[in-house]
Amino acid sequence: MADSDNSTTLSFVTRRKVLAGTAIAMAATQANSFARSDLEGDDAIDPAVAVWKRWQAAWEETEQLCNQQQRLERVLIETVGSPCMTVKLSDGQSVTVHSLEALQELLGVRPATTIARAQAEAEIVAHQARWDAAGREIGYSTSLLAECEAAERAQALLEVLSQVPATSLAGIAAKLDAVLREGEYSLHDGESPWPQIRSALDDIARIREQKVTS
Repeated sequence: MADSDNSTTLSFVTRRKVLAGTAIAMAATQANSFARSDLEGDDAIDPAVAVWKRWQAAWEETEQLCNQQQRLERVLIETVGSPCMTVKLSDGQSVTVHSLEALQELLGVRPATTIARAQAEAEIVAHQARWDAAGREIGYSTSLLAECEAAERAQALLEVLSQVPATSLAGIAAKLDAVLREGEYSLHDGESPWPQIRSALDDIARIREQKVTS
C-alpha cells in the first residue's frame, strides 16, 4: 500500500478485484488455447502475437500479485482493522471516513467542532500508522507496489498492441483476446461489445480450423 494515500490504493485494489474475479478462468479457456496452438505455429512471427505474449505475461503477473495482495490485506484487516474513523459533525450526524484526506475533504464541506476534528485526525493518523507498520512487516506495501508496476506494464503493452499491425488471423485474435480479458467484468458478460468480441474470436477460430482441415 502506498502509505501516504490509502484512499487511492483502496480504489485501485477494488478495480483490480472486479477484473480478477473471472481472470484466471478466462485465461485457462481462452489464452491457453491461443498460446498452445494458434500462437505457436507459423503465425507466431506476427508482431502483434509477439506483443500479445509480453502483454499476457504482465497481465497474468498482475492477477497473481492482486490475489497475493488481497490475502495480505485480509490479514491486516483481521489483525489491525481497516483504517477508519467516525467523526461527529457540527449538525449532529456521524460519518465514517477511511483516510486523513477523506476526513479533511469532509470537514471542508461539513465542519465539526475543533475538539471533534482534532480527535478524529489524531485517531485516524494513529490507526493508519499501525496499518502501515503492520503492512511493511508482512510485505503488504511491497506486494501492492509490485502489483501496480505489473499493471502499468500490462497497460503500456496493451497500448503498444493497439498500434502494432497484425499480419495474420492469429494476430487479430491476439488483439481481441487482450481487449476482452482486460475489459470484460465476467466470463459471460452480456454488455456490448463483449458478446461481439467473443463472437469474432469464435469466427477466427472457425476460419483457422477450416484452413487447417481444407
